[in-house]
Amino acid sequence: MADAAVEFLLENLKQLLLYHAKLLSGAREQVEKLEQDLRLFKSFLKDSTKKRRKEESLQELARQIRDVVYEAEDVIDAFVTQAAESKSKSYFTRAFSPKKLLTIAKEVENVGRKVSEIYGDRSKFDFAALNLGDGGPEDSEAPLVRQDNVVGFEDEAEKLIGFLKEDTDQLDVISVIGMPGLGKTTLAGMIFRDPRIQYEFPTRIWVYVSQEFTKKNVFLSILKEFTMLSDDMYRKSDQELARLVIDYLARGKFLIVMDDVWTPDDWDKLKFALPKSNKSGKVLITSRHEEVAQSANRNRPPHKLRFLTPGESWLLLQLEVFGKPDCPAELEGLGRVISGQCDGLPLAIVVIGGILAKKFSPLDDTAAIKNAWRKVSQSVKTYLIEDPGRRMEKIISLSYDKLPYHLRACFLYFGIFPEDFEIPVWKLIRMWIAEGFIQQKSGISLEETAENYLEDLIKRNLIRIDKMSPDGRVKTCRIHDMLRDFCKTEAGNERENFLQEMKNSSDGGFEVPVSHVQKYRRLCIHSNVLNFLSSRPYGPHIRSFACFSKEDINLPSEYISAIPAAFKLLRVLDVEPIKFTKIPSDLYHLVHLRYIAMSLNLCVLPPAFTKLFNIQTLIVDTTSRTLEIKADISKMIQLRHLKTNASATLPKPDKSSKEGEKLQTLGMISPQSCTDDVLDRARNLKKLGIRGDIALLMDGKSGSFDCLGKLENLEKLKLHNDAFPKPASEGKLRILPPPYKFPPKLRILTLSDTFLDWSHMSILGLLENLEVLKLKEKAFMGNYWEAQDGGFRHLEVLHIGRTDLVSWYAFGHHFPRLRRLELKNCEELQDIPIGLADIPTLQLLDLHRTRLAAASARKIEDKKKQQKDPNATKFKLSIFPPTE
Repeated sequence: MADAAVEFLLENLKQLLLYHAKLLSGAREQVEKLEQDLRLFKSFLKDSTKKRRKEESLQELARQIRDVVYEAEDVIDAFVTQAAESKSKSYFTRAFSPKKLLTIAKEVENVGRKVSEIYGDRSKFDFAALNLGDGGPEDSEAPLVRQDNVVGFEDEAEKLIGFLKEDTDQLDVISVIGMPGLGKTTLAGMIFRDPRIQYEFPTRIWVYVSQEFTKKNVFLSILKEFTMLSDDMYRKSDQELARLVIDYLARGKFLIVMDDVWTPDDWDKLKFALPKSNKSGKVLITSRHEEVAQSANRNRPPHKLRFLTPGESWLLLQLEVFGKPDCPAELEGLGRVISGQCDGLPLAIVVIGGILAKKFSPLDDTAAIKNAWRKVSQSVKTYLIEDPGRRMEKIISLSYDKLPYHLRACFLYFGIFPEDFEIPVWKLIRMWIAEGFIQQKSGISLEETAENYLEDLIKRNLIRIDKMSPDGRVKTCRIHDMLRDFCKTEAGNERENFLQEMKNSSDGGFEVPVSHVQKYRRLCIHSNVLNFLSSRPYGPHIRSFACFSKEDINLPSEYISAIPAAFKLLRVLDVEPIKFTKIPSDLYHLVHLRYIAMSLNLCVLPPAFTKLFNIQTLIVDTTSRTLEIKADISKMIQLRHLKTNASATLPKPDKSSKEGEKLQTLGMISPQSCTDDVLDRARNLKKLGIRGDIALLMDGKSGSFDCLGKLENLEKLKLHNDAFPKPASEGKLRILPPPYKFPPKLRILTLSDTFLDWSHMSILGLLENLEVLKLKEKAFMGNYWEAQDGGFRHLEVLHIGRTDLVSWYAFGHHFPRLRRLELKNCEELQDIPIGLADIPTLQLLDLHRTRLAAASARKIEDKKKQQKDPNATKFKLSIFPPTE
């Protein structure tokens, strides 16, 4: 991935020259020259993205650039590491051959010369000759529209046919979107051939748009349904043809299927030939990109095609293999396992069905057939990848090739996570940032840019939303197994050398020999971890090492240093399932680390962590209730996020230090650490978590709540009351500070184990910007709550966790903007106020183990159904466990 490598190295050099020039003593001039040379590659790689898969010469040039950039990274990072920690010298002697300081500086100069030589060969950069950029159209063959063995689209077709038969005031556009291979074209074809549609629309036209198209060809495809295409017609301009299309389509009812529209720009080029005023006209679009649907019709949400159910998947597999739903009993168990591994994706089932069909013949020996099917069931993904027709790869690569320059590395990075893994978005985007994939934009944070990148991948139907956070952001996401396998294959090939997964082999070793690790740049392993570490891997070029094992791994003392000893140039280290009983001393030599997520059986974070001056994100999970952080985080000048599950006590900052402006996340910290000395330096903090005896914070005996009011950018605050060793009830809060003492921009507040009286809710109601209030685990206690007028003017989400509340008195005007009400373990609550049904914005009422209030919740649901307000949002009631 030469694109991302150049981007990262440029940013890395900029940071080194800005903050650590002393480490480059003797090589600064060469590094500055290298930085200048690398900028020449950036535009070339960006412009050539589209052509590289097809042009061998461009592929070779990109490989040369990648190798030069990787070499430059290794030389500079090894040099910086030696300068920062002389103890690491023996490792780099082994990794890079003995070099003195001037020799390393000379090699940097040589790398710069290579860059200049490649760029100096202007013939390689003849952009016009290579037709980089969008270029002209290419011949693209329309796919065959599947008509046989169509399974699982009956309900989808009925819904869309209903849309097509609706009366509208103008031309209506209906869109079907979904990930590659889901069957969008098949569904459109099913609707196109439906007798009801044939009767309803005398004029039906099918247009295959594709990635590469010309407006002229699309317009001619429409016109040939009305008239003979003469030579004169072919000579007309696009504008003249568009006017002819409008004239013909304006005359009566028509349905046009525009199959495979790729971008909103593509739609904009075509929509001018469609008569907007013809209310009898319908256009059905299929696309992989949600923005196409949004651009085509702002008033109608796109129809998102679902995946097949297990039953539908099994039926489709039988039809593909046997031509009918009639599988021999002895093969059914294996067949169901195989269809299940296709994860509801029709194309995968069709491909694997073709493979199985070749392995079945009524004349063959049953035992032999069963054995062949068993082999397929054990390696379904491998068979799909190695399919001679490469159907899965081809259809997914169309989406990958269409990705813009900045999204490619982000997409391939999903291969680092295990199969069917629920990916925390907070973690994902900070790993992207640490990898250097996120480009700095003026006026927007790296985190916001990363969220926009993820949103783009979701809209392209390459990534699926799993869970949403209360404030409307994506909390967790997933990638379909077939797309993940594409990421792994593409990222692991020699052309990219981007990412490699270490997986068990049948002989007890690994599919990729451990000796090959020294060639790779990123490595992930999710099983057999101790066996891998015991083999003493050696990866001088490894920049990222990740483990997302489902099981915790207790690291024996003899392996404590295995990771830092093997990978000296790490940037990203995410190994939370691995439990460290102590911190290896050579971890502090990894000065290039930007992201660490690890688990410790310790209650102290040593001062030596301060040496990791590049750290942006530090996540520490510990078995201890408290964590004493002795590292001076004010000297960790790049630190943006510090997270731990314990109550962390921070050291008093060095008065000479002015750093801390980059810090955005801090939690959980102890009340004792909420002082002016600490928080004054974290003036740009957006998220703060406090764990400990919160009562001490309120009365100013330990830290002060007044410090929080000075955090003018704080949006999220979590207060977890933990008065241990006292019982939680003895540490209850008796007061809350007045509203003006809370951070002025506070949007999300979470309270836990505070045992407040419900009368204090009126204070929270006066927080002007509060949108989400989470009252978890006995945050408020007492039998009666009467809501007060004039509060919670902007509250959108209210979560009430375990409480002894019995009676709740409120009306809709007490929560005028409420969207979601979540009641969890409110087992004594008798009724939910019926007046909440009058809140026009209320979308969700979610009851979890709140049995007594279920009847009143259904009354609210009934009242919402009776409301005729066209502006009211759709309402959903969820009750668990289900009741009669």
